[in-house]
Amino acid sequence: MIYMDHSATSPVDIEVFNAMKPYFVESYGNASTLYSLGREARRAMESSREKVASIIGANTDEIIFTSGGTESDNIAIKGTAYRFKRRGNHIITSNIEHPAVDETCKYLEKNGFEVTYLPVEKDGIVNSSDLEDAITDKTILITVMHANNEIGTIQPISEIGEIARENKIYFHADAVQSVGKIPVNVEELNVDMLSLSAHKLYGPKGVGALYIKKGVRVEPIIHGGGHEKGIRPGTENVAGIVGLGKACEISENNLEEEAQYLTSMRDELIKRVLSEIDESYLNGHPTKRLPNNINFRFTGIEGESLVLHLDSKNIASSTGSACSSKKLEASHVLMALGLKEVQAHGSLRLTLGKENKVEDIDYVIESIKNAVDTLRKMSPLWCQAKV
Repeated sequence: MIYMDHSATSPVDIEVFNAMKPYFVESYGNASTLYSLGREARRAMESSREKVASIIGANTDEIIFTSGGTESDNIAIKGTAYRFKRRGNHIITSNIEHPAVDETCKYLEKNGFEVTYLPVEKDGIVNSSDLEDAITDKTILITVMHANNEIGTIQPISEIGEIARENKIYFHADAVQSVGKIPVNVEELNVDMLSLSAHKLYGPKGVGALYIKKGVRVEPIIHGGGHEKGIRPGTENVAGIVGLGKACEISENNLEEEAQYLTSMRDELIKRVLSEIDESYLNGHPTKRLPNNINFRFTGIEGESLVLHLDSKNIASSTGSACSSKKLEASHVLMALGLKEVQAHGSLRLTLGKENKVEDIDYVIESIKNAVDTLRKMSPLWCQAKV
């Protein structure tokens, strides 16, 4: 299998797996207990907290462990909304957010909050002037993702953060796709909160973290014991947290080298597909994108059929977000770029990882060319376009 769907999930690094194993069967204590097994688990947790803090340039006491990016987004958005609802009820986000942000904002709209969904340019980037125009005296939160999960576009988060601070508005960024792929520093990005997830950077599923800047207060959205400063109660997933910490450590140590490797393969794939396949197009910004992300569209075919054809050739790919893969409607991200529905349905996302090999590129490109050719011969849309 040539796996090219790393934005959906990544394989667990063997070093991460080995680091986790003892905390399933040997050091299995509850980190909240006082005896030695519990203290050992607590030490492992705090060591991991340091590693997570390090990869984003935060302090250890600013890291809250969660079950993943979706929970981190929910805590940041709902927690801020509920805490400051007496001050204001207005939230600003973009119209290309991950469902974890988009659906949370829609939920809050049903519960007395107003949400502005900022448009993006045709390359998927938020215009800062649109953001400034959207701010009112009731705005309490801005939440914009650092890098898009479908098209890989990197947003001007630092600039957005400056605008938020000038207006004394809390700012949250979903950085699930960017942490471990490009440099992420919470101080340089001017964020108050930032979400990340282990399974996007070769860690285990079911664990993530939320950075909350010192002095920022959010309301808990679940209640129980006093774990994680009371912000995220529940017995800690020690093995998962150890895996997250190890994954962050490995990613931080190899960030620059891996980014260069992936960018080289990404650019080769983009150049050759666009030059060798008629009416193929790149979605998203040509350069301001994640080093591993490629999102094509092909006139006259459906992306789902293309994914299945590639799967028959042992190539794993997708049409967009894994969280939306069972929905039949066109990608809201691609529609937000101004594409027509028929164009958005013809998308293919390839997201590369460190185990992908340069020598696989020829096979992948030939497989895409053959699949597109086969599907177009059967496509009434393509035939009509060529009459």
